[in-house]
Amino acid sequence: MEQPPAAWRPDTLAVRGGLMRSGFDETAEALYPTSGYVYSSAEEADAAFGDEIERFVYSRYGNPTVAMLEERLRLLHQAEACQVTASGMSAVFTTLGGLCAQGDRIVASRALFGSCFVVVDEVLRRWGVEATFVDGTDLDQWAQALSTPATAVFFETPSNPTQELVDIATVSELAHAAGAVVVVDNVFGTPVFSRPLDHGADVVVYSTTKHIDGQGRVMGGAIVGPAELVGGPIRTLVRHTGPSLSPFNAWVTLKGMETLTLRVERMAASALALATELEADPRVRRVFHPWLPSHPQHELARRQMTGGGTVVTFTLDGGRAEAFRFMNTLQVVDISNNLGDAKSLTTHPATTTHRRLPEQARAAAGIEEGTVRLSVGLEDLDDLREDVARGLAAAFG
Repeated sequence: MEQPPAAWRPDTLAVRGGLMRSGFDETAEALYPTSGYVYSSAEEADAAFGDEIERFVYSRYGNPTVAMLEERLRLLHQAEACQVTASGMSAVFTTLGGLCAQGDRIVASRALFGSCFVVVDEVLRRWGVEATFVDGTDLDQWAQALSTPATAVFFETPSNPTQELVDIATVSELAHAAGAVVVVDNVFGTPVFSRPLDHGADVVVYSTTKHIDGQGRVMGGAIVGPAELVGGPIRTLVRHTGPSLSPFNAWVTLKGMETLTLRVERMAASALALATELEADPRVRRVFHPWLPSHPQHELARRQMTGGGTVVTFTLDGGRAEAFRFMNTLQVVDISNNLGDAKSLTTHPATTTHRRLPEQARAAAGIEEGTVRLSVGLEDLDDLREDVARGLAAAFG
């Protein structure tokens, strides 16, 4: 595998990092759709399984195309190791499952994606892992929760869908004093706008489905961090439980990375424009976007991010009926529970992505019946403006 010059910048690494050409010297990354590998002798197989030589032995453990993606993501984050998985949720689960055992404790922000909340509050609890939830924006609650030892700290910043921010540097300092590993879900932040490792976090997880592929084609997840953790207990759990990323999905995601910055910057510019206009509309009660000066943590967003992201969440001055009429009238924007796509997508979090959260937990996270999440894509901004105006007119007509 070619090692890039140390001076290469992130956009160059997103195109060329981890490149491993075959003997044919192809331009595009090679796709290796194979389940296994052959050996020149029984002695070679013995040496491979005894870790005496380094080579691919089975694609559940490793694959050349998958390895290229892992190296590209590792380089992009300037981290020691990367492990990719079959989905974002498998990345979250294998990270927390690899770090925690019976009797351990996780401290997490309440503002979690629905499936993440289920993993922490239901699945890991059944295995004897204690969960403590805090208001992620309240440093006093973090300090109190981390005044006693913990194994892991887990949060999203910005959160899905109401875009609450967690002060990564301060919480990481508190967590490390309590003996905890800090795991950050960076899907809304994106690798373009947010670098949690630079602010003291230990591990970053992604659904690579969002933004990194970002074109609605394949699923995937990624775990980035120190070799001791990512290359140790986390990789062991992935290899032996099997949530492996397919070579084809890895290849598609590699191609998605080549345009990552171009897509995300354009999407974010459109998202901020729409957020600004929605905030000025009297039919909209509240708009959530970190780059709006009205965001209660706007200064923190400016300190730990370089852009506001591609998602606008807003609450209509009504309830579910108005939200549904708004969504059902849209012609450009599709209704979908995905985000970070080249196509603009909208969803109603209370009845889809965050449906499993108890009503009280949804309310605490700011998710109301009139709350709509809009993931802004690459369409012409004026077409999106007209579509949103059409939806608002129908919602309150």
